[in-house]
This record gives sequence, C-alpha cells and structure tokens, in this order.
Amino acid sequence: MLRKKWLFFLVLTITFIIGLIGANNVSAAKSTLTVATSGTLYPTSYHDSKTKKLTGYDIEVIKVVAKKIHRKVIFKEYGVDGMLTAVKSGKADVAINDFAISPDRQKNYLMSVPIKHSFNSLVVRAKDNSGIHTWADLKGKRAAGEAGTNYQRLAQQLGAKLVNYDNVTNDVYLRDVKNGKTDFIMNDYYLQKLALKAVPNNGLKIIPSMYFTTNEDGKGEGIIIGKSNKKLQKQINIQLAKLKKSGSISKIAQKYYGADVTKKPSAHISKEFTIQSNKYDGQ
Repeated sequence: MLRKKWLFFLVLTITFIIGLIGANNVSAAKSTLTVATSGTLYPTSYHDSKTKKLTGYDIEVIKVVAKKIHRKVIFKEYGVDGMLTAVKSGKADVAINDFAISPDRQKNYLMSVPIKHSFNSLVVRAKDNSGIHTWADLKGKRAAGEAGTNYQRLAQQLGAKLVNYDNVTNDVYLRDVKNGKTDFIMNDYYLQKLALKAVPNNGLKIIPSMYFTTNEDGKGEGIIIGKSNKKLQKQINIQLAKLKKSGSISKIAQKYYGADVTKKPSAHISKEFTIQSNKYDGQ
C-alpha cells in the first residue's frame, strides 16, 4: 500500500515539474522577440567597426519598440531570402532590413507602418558614369546586388546582366564597381550616399539625374511580421506611433542618416518603374 502511494506521489511530482517547465518555456517565448536582419547593410543593420556590435537605424528602432512591449530582442543574421524564410517558418517573429512595404510582400506577410521614406539611385564609376547616361544605357551593363531583390529584378527587366552577392558588406559592392567587375548598383538613395561617404577614395558617384521609384516602394519601408501575428503587428504599430509623436524616431533617423527619413523626401524623381510581377518577394 505504501509503495502504491509513493508511486502515486512520484507521478504527481513529475507531472507538476513538467508543467512548470512547459509554463516557463511559454513564458520565455512570449518574453522574447526574435528579429531577422542582415548585419551588413550600413546604416540600417551593420556591425560597428570598433565594437563589432550590431547597430543601425532599424536595429535601434526595433530595440526601443521591443523594450516598450516588454520583450527581449534576439537577433539572427541572414541574407534577404533567409530573413523572409525565417519569418515565414516562425524561426523569427519579425525581419528588419530596409524592407519596402510592397504589394507583393503584403500578400505574404504583415507589415508595420512606415519607419522610413526614401527614393532610389544608381551608383556608378565617377570617371565615366560606367557608360550610363540614360536608362537605355543599362542594357548589357553588369548590375551588382543580392539575388531576389526588387533592385535586381528591375535591373534584369531593363536588360542588365545580374551579378549577385550573398549578404556581403557595402565595401565589397563598391570595390567591384570601381575595379570594373560590375558597372552599377541600384539601391536606396540614403543607403548609397552614406556608403560612399564611409569608403574614402572610392572613385564612385550617384547619378543625380537618375533618381527613381517603383510600384513596390512607394509606401515606404517597414518591419516585416509573420502573417498570423496580428497582435504583434498592433503592438508594434502602437509603439511606432508613439515614437513618431514624441519625435524619438526622428532623432534616431538623424543619428544614422543625417536626415529625418520618417518624412517623405522632395527630390526630383526621373522615372517611376513598374516591376514585373514574379514569385520573388525580396527587398
């Protein structure tokens, strides 16, 4: 009889401990925010050259938001496709990396309200514009970028030859344009302007007469969130609205971009492109 009672209480104890472990795991999951990012895109998401710590505009914004919703941030670094796959599979709660709020992307994910507004530009060799003076000149030129991004999709659409990289830093892109391995880089104006400034004697420039926008980026850039996580989307948007109202997010923008990128720019846009639809949902 005593043996049966002892076994009964042992089973109860084990069940209780398992329950506590399960509860703690659930609690831990809810207290963290797993963020997918690149760690290579200056000044959005990059590693400080001195401290080696992950930093940047998007990084600082998500840290502030996470603190406000009582979550501890865990960063995981991927290429563009890896970030999107991580969110879709549930390995990450959100992805941040200067992602445009595009129609294609909104079909597959939830997105935050915009945290940045910008336009796009071309980086070329300063001495000869890489032979690019009109949009027709892109045909046959070598476009540097990451596979699957909207920029590479557009470059290919305009007849350029794609040279794809896998989550490399800006200096690699710039060096290859300078030495003639590639001819141009399509990307966000502010990112390109600061990348050129960060690399002295780069021999490159932005073509001021060829600023452009696309149908995929007119709504600004935001935070990508898992499709089923509407509660998290609401929490993030509430905090972003508060940061905008208080002016805090504008101060973060000035710190990293030297401009208030939370407001729409007034630059002259040479062309607005419609990127042909395909299965990509990249940057």
